[in-house]
Amino acid sequence: MSISPGRADRQPNVWLAALLAILPVVAASLIGSAVTVPQIPGWYAGLIKPPFNPPNWLFAPVWTTLFALMALAAFRVLRRPADMPGRAQTLVAYHAQLGLNVLWSCAFFGLNSPATGLVVIALLLAAMIWTMRRFAALGDRLSVALFVPYLAWVSFASLLNASIWWLNR
Repeated sequence: MSISPGRADRQPNVWLAALLAILPVVAASLIGSAVTVPQIPGWYAGLIKPPFNPPNWLFAPVWTTLFALMALAAFRVLRRPADMPGRAQTLVAYHAQLGLNVLWSCAFFGLNSPATGLVVIALLLAAMIWTMRRFAALGDRLSVALFVPYLAWVSFASLLNASIWWLNR
């Protein structure tokens, strides 16, 4: 006699999981762009930047790639059974880092404040590491690996943010 798994034991629908993974990163991307893009030709252009500052055209493809990797990592978690131990905490960590990602754009560009951006980006790095640890606790090495380029870029962005703050204080 086989016992059919309960509703909570089944994998969530693939299309629903995809939608729930993609929509938050699209929202984060749109909000971040709405806050950032208007500041590029004026405030940001007037800042003194370090020699390692990337050209402006590089940011859009990098962030598009990173958001796609984030969505894939979230999708992998969302496809796990809803009652899986640690799944909910992992999604909390993931969404916290995504919120801090948006908050950084609001702090740095929206408030025109590299100093506030530094505080937020430090919190973002901590939240990213927390998220990666949660992925690892679920045994999802691929999701950890999907976050490595994001961690590298935000680490670089932290140095860039700190340099801009220092040069323009």
